[in-house]
Amino acid sequence: MDTMVSDEILRRTKSLYPTLVKWRRHFHSLPELSDVEFQTTAFLKAQIKKQGLRILPIDLPTGLLVELSGKVKGPTVAIRSDIDALPVTELNAIPFRSKNVGIMHACGHDMHMATVLGAATVLAQLKSHVRGKIRFLFQPAEEMPPGGARPMIENGALRGVSHILGLHVDPDIPVGTIGLRDGATMASVFDFDLIVQGRSGHAAKPHLAVDAITVAAEIIESLQKIVSRETDPVDPVVITFGKISGGRARNVIVDEVHLEGTARTLSAATQKKLPALIRRTVDGICRAHDAGFRLLPIATYPVLKNDPKVNKVLARNFEALFGKGRINVTEPVLGSEDFACYLEKVPGAMFRLGVRNPKIKADQPWHSSRFMADENALIVGVALLAAAALEVAGETA
Repeated sequence: MDTMVSDEILRRTKSLYPTLVKWRRHFHSLPELSDVEFQTTAFLKAQIKKQGLRILPIDLPTGLLVELSGKVKGPTVAIRSDIDALPVTELNAIPFRSKNVGIMHACGHDMHMATVLGAATVLAQLKSHVRGKIRFLFQPAEEMPPGGARPMIENGALRGVSHILGLHVDPDIPVGTIGLRDGATMASVFDFDLIVQGRSGHAAKPHLAVDAITVAAEIIESLQKIVSRETDPVDPVVITFGKISGGRARNVIVDEVHLEGTARTLSAATQKKLPALIRRTVDGICRAHDAGFRLLPIATYPVLKNDPKVNKVLARNFEALFGKGRINVTEPVLGSEDFACYLEKVPGAMFRLGVRNPKIKADQPWHSSRFMADENALIVGVALLAAAALEVAGETA
């Protein structure tokens, strides 16, 4: 990247900072859940139109595809933001706290939107330096399986795209720094519902019934043995049940229990085996207790793997903009991201944007009701995305 262009990107980004903060606080105060991000989409569309960018048609109720065409022919590079919030009640005492009760941007998607919208604004101002096209994906429903990435892809989000860039805020990384990791970075996912079917009866006569709660409890405990005894111990695996429902009264043996589970791993080979291992375990336990079951797959995401070449572009541009010694090599996590679905199709990378600042209590984990982000990170995110997108386009032209 030419030093003069890098300096111009940083200058324009810093000039835009008050607007970035305004956008971020607007998004934060008006969060919307997956696939109902109507106000969010409308606001994004209004801001995009001000920049004179082209809005591409998509057959989805929410979300946005935007395109910037440069003066010179070249490839199409994509930049993605997610736009949905979580069913979390915010406990932060801030002026721009969520106005929508029980809904919160507790994973930083408000920061993501402001950052990508900012990158689109800066790049629109520097259109003469753009080779080919830059496409901006404002994707709905990242937080709710089966996710919004695949519907966006089906609507042409990656049509003609050579590379894709993404970001995720990280409260474990200090503001002013970023995190990068080559290869497997976030886990694959197998989300599933399990319905255990027993036979109801009186609590005093369990021998005349089939207790679905007891069977479900044994299933939960036994599935942990898959993790400890049936997968390679050097490949991390978790199987977690986040929701269980069943029963009507303390003296009634229930005939049906519903469980919502997720299985995660960083190994593509292990990912393929997990559904069959889960089914086999559940089937064996239910047969032993004369119970039935239904295992319902809800969603699968692949392992999120960053392309080393794209990471080098991100690292090189970050150091050109902000100096050396501020890039963290992040550890892989068993959290998931449907950004991995894009990376299945085209090379790219997702970097971690440091937002940690204990002085303002921006040190709480993702999905916490007290999640906070240092807004100074917006400058880092916008400038890096803009610079990296220009270089990727130039290298692949």
